[in-house]
Amino acid sequence: MSRVGKSVVAVALALSGMPLTSGAKAADMPGQLPLPAPGPVLTESVLSGWYLRGDVGAGWGMTTGSASTAGLINPIETALGSGVTAGLGVGIKTRWLRTDVTLDYLAPVNYRGTQIVANDVTAKLQSTTALFNAYIDLGTWYGFTPYIGAGAGAAFNRVNDFQRAVPPFAGDASRSQTNFAFAGMAGVAWAVAPNLQIDLGYRYLNLGDVKAPADVSGQTTIRGVAAHEVRVGLRWSFDDLPIR
Repeated sequence: MSRVGKSVVAVALALSGMPLTSGAKAADMPGQLPLPAPGPVLTESVLSGWYLRGDVGAGWGMTTGSASTAGLINPIETALGSGVTAGLGVGIKTRWLRTDVTLDYLAPVNYRGTQIVANDVTAKLQSTTALFNAYIDLGTWYGFTPYIGAGAGAAFNRVNDFQRAVPPFAGDASRSQTNFAFAGMAGVAWAVAPNLQIDLGYRYLNLGDVKAPADVSGQTTIRGVAAHEVRVGLRWSFDDLPIR
């Protein structure tokens, strides 16, 4: 190529922006746009993260019966009364799964049994439970989220004011013990604010067999102690987590 021709080509390349070197890469060819820089990863924001809860309600006690040591008349027609319950907890939620740890107090309920005449065996039974619970949220419609759940842990049971007719009880009228406890729950939560829900639920709580105080004549065991509870509470989410 003549010197004049080379000059014309050089001017044309300079006007087009193409490098004059022969080692130009294909990505630098005219008409090629630079690749965009990677942007931030988008996340889906859902109501999830740590939450606090508080619940109050009423519990109706039940028992499967009583069993006494040899030599004692076994109480029949046994029954437990009703009482109030209250509890606190902390948990975490991710999408449809929730888990929490709760501490609940069941106020003393009356125990009644019959040896000779109606209700001649009496006591008060109080329980404090510590449970680990897991729940499955079943979807949300118009702000309402039904759920089911289950829990397991420990029950700290205490029997007070124990009295027996035959033979008359003569001993310390109080006794405490720790049992395995489990629960089953179902209910619905209503979102009244972005981070606040009202929880209305039912809970079946099983406290195990509870031994009454003993004396020289023997001891009575209250078997299958449990409660049906209706509870209302608040759940406040204070640390929402973004879900990828």
